[in-house]
Order: sequence, then structure tokens, then C-alpha cells
Amino acid sequence: MQPEELKIFGPDYFENYELSWLKFNKRVLAEANRKDLPLLERVKFIGIVCSNLDEFFQKRVGGLKRQFYSGVTELTVDGKTPEDQLRAIRKEVLKMIKAYRGCFLDDLLPALEQEGIVISSYKALSKEQQQKADEYFENQIYPIITPLAVDEAHPFPFISNKSRSLAIKLRQRKSDKKLFARIKIPSNRPRWIELENREGNATFLSLKDLIVEKIDRFFPGVDVICAHVFRVTRNADIERNEEEADDLLEMIEDELRERKFAKVVRLEIDRKMPADIKNYLFEHLGVKKSDVFEMEGPIGLADAMELTSIKGFQHLKSEPWTPVLHPVFRHSMDEDSPSVFKTIRNEDFIVHHPYHSFDTSTQRFVEEAASDPKVLAIKQTLYRTSSDSPLMHALIRAAEANKQVAVLIELKARFDEERNITWAHRLENAGVHVSYGIPGLKIHTKLTIVVREEHGSIRRYMHIGTGNYHPDTAQLYEDFGYFTCRDDIAADVSDVFNLLTGYAPDQTFKKTLVAPKHLRSNMMQMINEEIIEAKAGRKSRIMAKMNSLEDTLIIQKLYEASQAGVPIDLIVRGVCRLIPQKDGLSENINVHSVIGRFLEHSRCFHFHNRGNNLYYIGSADWMHRNLDARVEVLAPIEHPALKKYMNFLFDLYLSDNQQRWVLKSSGKYKKIVPKKGNKKISVHEYLMNHTKKLLNPVPRALPVDS
Repeated sequence: MQPEELKIFGPDYFENYELSWLKFNKRVLAEANRKDLPLLERVKFIGIVCSNLDEFFQKRVGGLKRQFYSGVTELTVDGKTPEDQLRAIRKEVLKMIKAYRGCFLDDLLPALEQEGIVISSYKALSKEQQQKADEYFENQIYPIITPLAVDEAHPFPFISNKSRSLAIKLRQRKSDKKLFARIKIPSNRPRWIELENREGNATFLSLKDLIVEKIDRFFPGVDVICAHVFRVTRNADIERNEEEADDLLEMIEDELRERKFAKVVRLEIDRKMPADIKNYLFEHLGVKKSDVFEMEGPIGLADAMELTSIKGFQHLKSEPWTPVLHPVFRHSMDEDSPSVFKTIRNEDFIVHHPYHSFDTSTQRFVEEAASDPKVLAIKQTLYRTSSDSPLMHALIRAAEANKQVAVLIELKARFDEERNITWAHRLENAGVHVSYGIPGLKIHTKLTIVVREEHGSIRRYMHIGTGNYHPDTAQLYEDFGYFTCRDDIAADVSDVFNLLTGYAPDQTFKKTLVAPKHLRSNMMQMINEEIIEAKAGRKSRIMAKMNSLEDTLIIQKLYEASQAGVPIDLIVRGVCRLIPQKDGLSENINVHSVIGRFLEHSRCFHFHNRGNNLYYIGSADWMHRNLDARVEVLAPIEHPALKKYMNFLFDLYLSDNQQRWVLKSSGKYKKIVPKKGNKKISVHEYLMNHTKKLLNPVPRALPVDS
């Protein structure tokens, strides 16, 4: 199939990527404003909104500023220059700052106080509380802090990314000379110091307020005129040519060092900061007024997440969720239980996180493979994992037991590079074969293959996932993991690993859809087949669920399908550049977004395909980077019961009237609410209840409600 050409251009056809992302964060902020959510859950969403904004400035704004300062004036496909986008972003971010700070300061903090959780000023503390705060300062804070003067002998200090600092104006008593100093607020101490927590009452003091209260301790003999908070965000969008790098590991380590000192792309400051200090910071940090965001009160509210761990206020949180054991394993937990490999041989199955337990399924698969004497080899791709991953420890044990272990590590997984480099060294030291993939491509696919000797022959067992091998995020991210030992899929997965570790540019695949060479053309062909069916007056249907929809050629083809009469439902959590419900263009396309307790992360696709009902799950979004610049794998789901489950899930998502938003042709998202008399349906609550109810042994394929 020949590559398509883009025949449409401009804002009538495409949403701007950056502005669409900000709309996503606005939907997250709406969760913080929900009066029906427990109070500390709403505080958590404030933390998520601010953490998202931090990453947005590091990655997206940083990249745009680099383009702007390089003189790029080329229009994006939606008709905007980098300068246009930066101007529009600032306008929307200022609105968002006002909204999230209003929610936190004017709504959530007073509500917390009514519940007995008080963030107090130092002067409002009782004598006993002040004494406790004083002791904490002397023992836990004063020894850590190093005040840095700035003068002829002391250059302006480096300000680390996302750190909060105090800009301090001083005056010498004899000469009346004005001085400047900086104190970095320790990030390894709690943001809010707990001074009392008993009988439903908790009192906290801001670490910043405590330091300001005691600031004279750092500057004896001079007068402190004022101290104001500021915070910088640095560009993380640093490009290097890995194809010219002799050592990819060394190049990524250099990039991390370079990022540490990267250009400041955002400066957050206390609105009450005097003009001379502002100008001093602007000059030394190299920022313009368009990079500066002024605000009153606490800065850097990603730390609001800390407040959700307050002890003794469980009634202000959602009921804890513990992932359950998948039904296929429930009969096999006694001492004589069959191995995970026998369970997979019985029949294909899908685990659905966080509803099903990660450690008793995916983690168990790797750990059992590491200890099984019949296992000859384990191969795995690694995009992100935890700092103390049980899976990595299992792979190290497997290598030490003389099994062949190969791990494909993606060193360029943004913000996880340092952790992945650490694991690369540890795995190599244990004898694991570590590779870093193909120059110019990220390894984003989530694959594990276990090679086992059984009765004189070889059998291969696979896990193909939509999410990372990360035991922590598996508690919060919604993802699928597909287990199978089918020979045809095993052949494809083996060929993918050969592609990644060796030289196999002309590799073809029988069952799976693999990027970058085949996935785009496979998707285009399946959409084309739905177009043919619709034009012939026969039934057609496309449903897809993903994190982001950005690829312009896919969007153009979906518009073509809509115009042919194909009904299309897209469940897109974040960025969506497609404009739905537009007369003559996309009236048959509906775009939905589900935001709630868990982060929707799975990617799955359905095509009616003349009644064959094709389903695929995997790691790829419909984005240019996934289709053309990453190694991705989508696996076919062909077991009838599993196809039934996938269809059930699509129906459930499209029925949600508690967490679902619908994108209108105007570009605005509308929250879906239940019609009068209709039952409330929350996909997260439904699936938690659904999995809890399945307590008895069941057939190997996951049972469904239908």
C-alpha cells in the first residue's frame, strides 16, 4: 500500500496539539472541582494538574521555545507558528493557574480546615506547636540549608529544575548597602510539617513559612529586608543525533547532564516580590516577561500530593483499591498449584490492570520463568520500571542461573533515562545481554518472551502489554496484558527481538502489527476496508481507545471513513487533533475522553471487518511518533471469549455517564451526565465491583457481563 498524502491543512481540520493538551489538563482539573469526590482525592487532582503542567513546560513549551529562538516560522498543520502557539499557550495557562489556585486556596483549604486539617501560619500556632516547630527547624532544617550570597566574589548560583528558592534582599547595617542572597528550600523535607495530629485534628506549617520565620538565623549582623519564593522550570527537549553517537549510553548520560543546565522556560514568582529583585532574577536566569508567571501564596503545588498521605483521615479519601487475583490463577494458589506456564497452555487470557493484580500475573510470569529449570531464555523490552523492580531482580537471578537473558532497554524514555541507565549497568554486571535498540527509533513496545524446553521440544510463552513493566504504575494505570503461547504469535515476537538486537530490516510478520514499517499501512488498510463496506451499503464500524490521537494521515483517513458513512467511536484520554461532528467532514465520528480515579492508558482497536470483528491491543497510539519513530507491537485478540470481553469494555466506556467527556465540533468538551431516571455508570467503579464479584474458579478465558 502506497503512503497517503496529506490533502487538508489548517484549523478547520486539525486542533492544535498544545492547546488540546491543555484542554486535557482542564478536564483533570474538573475532577478537583467535583463536590462528590472525597476531599483529599480532590487535593490529589490539584497535584496531578500541577505536575502535568511542569512536564508540559519541560517537554512541549521547551521544544517550542527552542524552535522560536532558532528562527523557525513554519506553520503547523493547524496553521500556527511556534510564536503563535507560545502566545496562545500563555493565555490558556494563565486561565488555568487562576482556576487551579482558586480551587485549592479558596475551596479546598477552607474545606480541609472544616474537617480539622489546618495549614497554619507560624504566628497562629500555639506555644507548644511553635516550640515543636522551633525544634524541627534547629534539628532538621538549619543543618541542611546553605545560604548563598551573590556579589563580586560569589557568582549567581545554579538554580535546579523545579526547585523552590527564596530570593532574599539584605542590608548591611554600617554602609546601608543592599545585598542579594538565595536559599534553596530543601526538597528532601516535607513541604508541610505536621505539628499535631490527634482526635481528628491535624496542624501543619509550611516549610517555606518556617524558614522565613527563622531567616535571621542565617544572616546574623545584617538586616533581612524581604524574602520571596521563586521556582524555575528548565527545558527537557534536548535533541542529539544518536545515529552519529559512538556510544548511545554515553550520549544519554551527556544529555542528562546537559538537561540539568538547560535553559529556563518558566519562572514562577511571588507576586509581592519587589521590582528590583524581579529584574535581578530575570537578568541572571535569562528569562523574558513572557516566561514569568506571578502568583500569591504557595508555588509549586505538585507537592499538594503530600497532603493526601495524612494519617487518620481515611474518610476524606476513596476506599482503597487492592487489585484482585485474575480468575485463571484462583484455582492455582495452593502448594501443588500448576505453573503459570500450564495456565497459559490451557488457554489465552487477558489481565486488566489495575483491576487484576500485576504481581500475581505479569510479575509472577517473569519470576517463575527465572526460577524454572526448564526455562532456557527470557527476553524483555524495558521502557519504564520502578527503582527497585522485582522483575529486574528476577532477570538478574535468571542470568546468574545461566539462563540466556536479553533485555532491550529504552534509554530515551523521557524523565526515566537515569533510572534505565542504572538498570542497564546492573543487568550487564549480572551477565544479562543488554541492547539499546535501533538508532533513530524508541523501543516502546511492551514484550516478554520465555523459551521453555518441554518433552524434548521448545515452547515459547508471551506477554504482550499496553503498559510498562512497572509494578507501581500498574496500581494506578489502566492497561491490558495478553498472555499466549500461540506458535504464530511466538514467531512474530521472536522476529521482533531479532529486529531489535540484530540486523533484520526486511522482517515481515504474520499475525502482529509492527511499527515502524508495517503498522501504519496495516491501520490504513483496515480503515479502507470499512470505507469499502460502508460505500457498498454493508455494515461497518470502527472503535479505538488510546492516549492521544495526533497523526494527520490517520485523521484524514478517518474523515474519509466518516464521509463514507462509517460509524466511528474514539476514546481518547488526552490530546485529540481530530475535529468530530463537523458537517460534511466528520459527522459520523464521536470522540470521548474518560478521566477519573485511574489513568486510562490502554490502546485497543476494533474493526467490524465484514463481521470478522478484528480486535488488537498493544503499545501504540495513533501518533506520528508511534507509527513512524518507535518500535511498537499490536497483538490480535482472536479467542471468542476475549473478543467478547473487548466488546463489553467498549460498550461500557461508551455508556459511562460519570467520567466521560464528549468533544464537540467547536473544540469544547462536554461532561456527560445521566439522564433523569438513568442509572449512574462509572467505568472505574463498575470494573472494580465486577472483578471483586468474580470469586469462584471460572473458565480460562475471562468471563464478561453481556
